[in-house]
Amino acid sequence: MKLSFGILLCFLFLGVASGGLFSFIKEAGQGTRDMWRAYSDMKEANWIGADKYFHARGNYDAAQRGPGGAWAAKVISDAREGLQRLTGRGAEDWRQDQFANEWGRSGKDPNHFRPSGLPSKY
Repeated sequence: MKLSFGILLCFLFLGVASGGLFSFIKEAGQGTRDMWRAYSDMKEANWIGADKYFHARGNYDAAQRGPGGAWAAKVISDAREGLQRLTGRGAEDWRQDQFANEWGRSGKDPNHFRPSGLPSKY
């Protein structure tokens, strides 16, 4: 727990050092909203096979905000996946979700994971 808290503080410091505290906090808030929108869209779409697409899209949109958004996406994704692992989801599903999360955060096109037939609204 202490190690993860230390890593969290390092990410926070690095993000704040690159553009100012106000900018970082604003980006983090916007990134959090992007992650929530992707989650809400995933629930609304209720589309089999679209999970990885929404993971990648939420992380991509958040990371495009800047260091604060990328930080928020990482924290939210890691927390979500950590909780899901505790509830018994398989390790392979966790690895695939994390791959999609990192794909999106790195700026790669989330449409790589888009399932055929998913409405264009998403």
